[in-house]
Amino acid sequence: LLPVIGLGTTGAFEVGVDARERDPLAAVLGGFFAAGATLIDTSPMYSSAETVLGDLLTSAMQSSAFIATKVWTRGEREGIAQMTRAMELLRRKKIELMQVHNLLDLEVQLRTLRRWRDEGRIRYIGITHYTVESHERLAEVIEREPLDFVQFNYSATTTAAEQRLLPLCADKGVAVIVNRAFDDGKIFARLKERPLPPWAGEIGCTSGAQLLLKFVIAHPAVTCVIPATGKLRNLQDNLAAAQGPLPDERQRRAISAAVA
Repeated sequence: LLPVIGLGTTGAFEVGVDARERDPLAAVLGGFFAAGATLIDTSPMYSSAETVLGDLLTSAMQSSAFIATKVWTRGEREGIAQMTRAMELLRRKKIELMQVHNLLDLEVQLRTLRRWRDEGRIRYIGITHYTVESHERLAEVIEREPLDFVQFNYSATTTAAEQRLLPLCADKGVAVIVNRAFDDGKIFARLKERPLPPWAGEIGCTSGAQLLLKFVIAHPAVTCVIPATGKLRNLQDNLAAAQGPLPDERQRRAISAAVA
């Protein structure tokens, strides 16, 4: 079992060593774990994010964190080197979830991931992508490979995953991590001038972000959603989506209509 709201690191954690950049991120991590959240998603693709995360996680945070990172390279030797480096940067002897990022060199990297899982270096293995165009290939891999997790894009305005991917994951027992729940922030431009629907209070929502996150986590196949942020107030707003009732199917469709 995982808390339904996780934390992404793309963009927000891609900073340098300046305390003015890192102190707000330390506050975000403090608030994240204080609220009982655990899953943090990162990648070697996100420039300095693994390094920054490893530097800022305290020993207490490390003990409760569910770290999900990725391998994003070609070749067996290169994949092993990259994952080994990730463990060093994240200061972990074991990674909870290692994912093949954007399906790059999939067969080669999955062989290593299976071996590392058998050896106890990683707990779970998965695959990721972030575009609707990738959904068909993700589904094909899920059909033939025994995976623990899959990560893909899904939001109130991009619902393509409902057609095949989400039902397939539910049928296969594959945990789902959702990225791009805010469509890279594009949805907020639409919400900026609109008041919250009068029924938002029925499901405990006080912000547009909470509506969007509740839309995602209310789907029965979704395990966790990973909005990225480097601001404590946004983190707290996101985490509030894990409280109170979830929207039913009628309310979920109303959320989609409200942000269309």
